[in-house]
Amino acid sequence: MRIIIPMAGMGKRMRPHTLTVPKPLLPVAGKPIVQRLVEDIAHVCKDKIEEVAFVIGDFGKEAEAKLMKIAESIGAKGTIHYQDEALGTAHAVMCAKSALVGEVIVAFADTLFTAEFDFDKTKDGIIWVHKVDNPSQFGVVKVDTSGIITDFIEKPSEFISDMAIIGIYYFKSGENLREEIQYLLDNDIRDKGEYQLTNALENMKNKGMKLVPGQVVEWLDCGNKDATVFTNQRVLENRKHEFGINKENHPGVTIIEPCFFGENVKIEGGSIGPHVSIGDNTTIKNCVISNTIIQTNCNIQNMTLSNSMIGNFVVMNGKSNEYSIGDYSTQN
Repeated sequence: MRIIIPMAGMGKRMRPHTLTVPKPLLPVAGKPIVQRLVEDIAHVCKDKIEEVAFVIGDFGKEAEAKLMKIAESIGAKGTIHYQDEALGTAHAVMCAKSALVGEVIVAFADTLFTAEFDFDKTKDGIIWVHKVDNPSQFGVVKVDTSGIITDFIEKPSEFISDMAIIGIYYFKSGENLREEIQYLLDNDIRDKGEYQLTNALENMKNKGMKLVPGQVVEWLDCGNKDATVFTNQRVLENRKHEFGINKENHPGVTIIEPCFFGENVKIEGGSIGPHVSIGDNTTIKNCVISNTIIQTNCNIQNMTLSNSMIGNFVVMNGKSNEYSIGDYSTQN
């Protein structure tokens, strides 16, 4: 089994945090988003993961090294592939052409999930979906009475289905997928100016390949600050067993779990939690903080924070609000 992770987007909706860190490497409950995604897939996949192919932009060598370590952490080989121009989801997958061999999972790196996947390998492919209230914002599928997908529709203007494609796919044959994407590229078949993976899926379906929907219990988005803070909350709640806090290390502090504290976190006074993640080497004094992500090497004093996302090396003192502050910021 191979995993392809397209993640070359610029993350504009997550600025200022993505000005210095690629969005998939932003932390949720102490781990990069993409690491949690890869680990979740490895957990539910019964087969050995041979390769994790990351499709990226110009992220720099440090980010690439982190991605290699993420692949190694699940016992897989990591490979780097570049998408230099945003030409759509199918084009992004094809940038990792060499990984389209045998069984393949394609997972876009701005989503997390709660599920126990059931790989029905009698089918040619599985497209995981989740029911949504606003299907016009997503690609959706329709199914027949036997549960086989009959149609893929990209952002329908009229109601067709509420089964939104969440961006995780299983293909029995990576070679088949590669052939269909190559056909789109060779014939310049685009939708809204881009090469869409749903068009390749439509061609596979028209050739008689059996594609079925898979269901997830919870679909967590990391597309903007509010969504990422909410995802942090849900990960902390869903995995409380991972995040035990030794409260004796923080006397005089009210800690309301679940929370995540990194290494060398120092807290004096105030109240922390619930749903707070704090990165390594951060100092917090006399603050009331809930539902917030604070990254590494910060110094925060005399603040009340909620529904906030604070970058690395941030200094804040004496104000109370909801914040989205990038790296190396100072606010007094």
